[in-house]
Amino acid sequence: MKLFKVTILVLATMVSSSCQSKVREHKQVETSEHIEESVIPVSQDLKNYETAYFASGCFWCVEAIFESVRGVKEVISGYSGGSEKNPTYEQVGRGLTTHAEAVEVYYDPKEISFTELVQVFFGSHDPTSFNRQGPDRGPQYRSIAFYKNEDEKKIIEDYMKALREQKIYDAPIVTEVTKFVKFYDAEDYHQDYERKHPNNSYIRNVSIPRLNRFKKNFPGFLKEEAH
Repeated sequence: MKLFKVTILVLATMVSSSCQSKVREHKQVETSEHIEESVIPVSQDLKNYETAYFASGCFWCVEAIFESVRGVKEVISGYSGGSEKNPTYEQVGRGLTTHAEAVEVYYDPKEISFTELVQVFFGSHDPTSFNRQGPDRGPQYRSIAFYKNEDEKKIIEDYMKALREQKIYDAPIVTEVTKFVKFYDAEDYHQDYERKHPNNSYIRNVSIPRLNRFKKNFPGFLKEEAH
């Protein structure tokens, strides 16, 4: 499968993202009871689409980025990559589980391929940053590309190989390539957080600039309304 060429603009996006300062308001949000398994009902329409799973820092940021991508029908924020059942935001955010903040991406493969989603994933965060993205630190913010089958695993690994061969980074890629097992929806108040809380200081200072950098560097991936 043909891999997309990664431009220097991708590197600029990731370096810039790492320079943001931590805004504590990210953790100062209201809490709500976590409902077992899922708080977001999946509509029958969404069940007709494919799913992909990624972790690359704060799920508020990652959800907004994938929501802007053509062919993506829905993105749900949640937790994955760990062994604990029914994790809560407080547990994951404090590093009390082995899960990472992650997203579940529903997409139409007729409009966008899994390979392209992998490019969006690597192009919108720093895969060389160990247990950290921008101002957020800890293993709950680690970089993970999940695969559901051997074809997806090969796409991810081939893309990472291409990144290394192009010598895009000065540091090793630390992204985990992990078999998908389980995704837990985050509490309802986290869904579409960036859109619903544009004046939150973390959203203004971290999430929106990260989204805008992605839009600038990858205009060909955007939905018409996201331009």
